[in-house]
Amino acid sequence: MKDIKPILEMKNISKSFPGVKALEEVSLRVHRGEVLALLGENGAGKSTLMKILSGVYIKDQGEIIIDGENVDIKGIKQAEKLGISIIHQELSVLPNLTVAENLFLGNEKFSNVTRRVNKKVMRERCVSFLEQIGSKVDPDTLVKDINVGEMQMLEIVKAISKNSSIIVMDEPTTALTDVETENLFKVIRKLKDKGIAIIYISHRMDEIFQICDRVTVLRDGKYVGEADTSNVTKDDLIAMMVGRKLEEQFPYREVDKKKVVMEVKGLELKDKLKDISFEVKAGEILGIAGLMGAGRTELAKTIFGEYSKSQGKVIIEGKEVDIKSPKDAINQGICYLSEDRKKEGLVLGLSVRENMTLSNLENYENKTMKIDKKAEKEDVDKFIKKLSIKTPHQEQRIKNLSGGNQQKVILAKWLMLSPKVLIIDEPTKGIDVGAKKEIYEVLNELKSSGKAVIMISSDMPEILGVCDRVLVMHEGKLTGELPRSKATQESIMKFAIGV
Repeated sequence: MKDIKPILEMKNISKSFPGVKALEEVSLRVHRGEVLALLGENGAGKSTLMKILSGVYIKDQGEIIIDGENVDIKGIKQAEKLGISIIHQELSVLPNLTVAENLFLGNEKFSNVTRRVNKKVMRERCVSFLEQIGSKVDPDTLVKDINVGEMQMLEIVKAISKNSSIIVMDEPTTALTDVETENLFKVIRKLKDKGIAIIYISHRMDEIFQICDRVTVLRDGKYVGEADTSNVTKDDLIAMMVGRKLEEQFPYREVDKKKVVMEVKGLELKDKLKDISFEVKAGEILGIAGLMGAGRTELAKTIFGEYSKSQGKVIIEGKEVDIKSPKDAINQGICYLSEDRKKEGLVLGLSVRENMTLSNLENYENKTMKIDKKAEKEDVDKFIKKLSIKTPHQEQRIKNLSGGNQQKVILAKWLMLSPKVLIIDEPTKGIDVGAKKEIYEVLNELKSSGKAVIMISSDMPEILGVCDRVLVMHEGKLTGELPRSKATQESIMKFAIGV
């Protein structure tokens, strides 16, 4: 049973950045042994609030109270001393160090005699911490050789090793399989039993009701309300998050599909893909489903020329094309939106404008080989309005935008090229429900204009709700094809596990 007095209270927290009021008098409370969901659309202020709690940002005003004591957090180390740990969506592990070395990085244990790093002590303590969460990972294993779920557990062990009493988890299941997610939930329940308070950020609604006790909702940098998960529905939370009811989460538009835009015949990638053949038509969203490791991303990157195929053909509008690089693919009208937007889709230090026109600069060159800035800015403004991108101005650095708005900028970058085929890999990963629907509407517009869309997604309701047809992959092979009318979670999963 949780304490009556909260372990943490954040009262009337405000924070501004140049041109942006990120938080305005936001409040939050969490008790020992409680999992509190922190919900809101991208840009609602969740990350800013948690960065204030973890010492990355300093609040402009408001109070932070831990165990009844008013504290002023002015840095990450101070937050850690107060028992606060944050596990970010992008895991902070070093792949070429062992599990034990990662755990004690910056806090190494030294021998009293030789003053050298005592690897034996570190290993023993690492084993003890891993046992607390039921992990059987070998402390001597290099982190690059463990899976994402085990990396996630390592981050939790780091928090435990620092005696954290408050742990923030930001989108912890984004890259996890269903089995790994269930393992994570088991660990979270163990942490609850130890009296640790957890603040859980996720856009996956089903998880909120599975693991969280209570919910706090933010919208546009303001506190909207809180509720026990036992007393609210999914629709209630969506309405709180977006300020309106999303009557239709997955808007589907029927379009007459006749013309084949792209054919893939016998495509293979050494040790990854075997004899892949399919076609996609104009006005169609073709879904590609499968479990992690099925080869979906490898298929996309092979078509896009990032990986060199070992054999097979790609045919665009009846003509075989030779694609040896992404530039070749773009020239043939194929664009690819990566699942890892920060590493592969954006240049975080550049502006919204620069990111949006990066792949299209030659179209703005004038006769003197200089960029026509006026034409470039006009097009950027047009796409900012068309995709409802929330940014103070087009010169805003892309890293300061929310995940949903970053995704829209990447989408705009490719739409500027008027592709024949758009391949989108996990298009709504880490994006709130409001932004998701806006992206689905953009995809519907592409369908209506005769474009062909291939959508890779691990979100089963998304695949079922948006796609016209579904291909299913298992261990690098296509194991099934289902029309929209026959696609169900059960039928897709049957093909996904190779039955």
